[in-house]
Amino acid sequence: MKLSDRAVPISDLIADADDLIRSIGEHKQPVVITVDGERKAVLQDFESYHQMQETIAMLKIIAMGQQEIREGKLLPMDDAFHRLREAARKG
Repeated sequence: MKLSDRAVPISDLIADADDLIRSIGEHKQPVVITVDGERKAVLQDFESYHQMQETIAMLKIIAMGQQEIREGKLLPMDDAFHRLREAARKG
């Protein structure tokens, strides 16, 4: 089911927040909140939100690594481990 298929007017959210939030938590599917028929916000359960944020963070780290590779900022594995051992020994 597409996210746009799960649209709820804000008046329904206000009138029945407990049931809507409970449903979102049970089904792990976000809901689009509309105001005057326009999509304005997304409501989702905390665990899904947290997982999404962690996924985004990992994708950013991967993108940064790919950028460093493109820029030639590479270090041979032996040198990298040597630096890690030195840092661990110092601190």
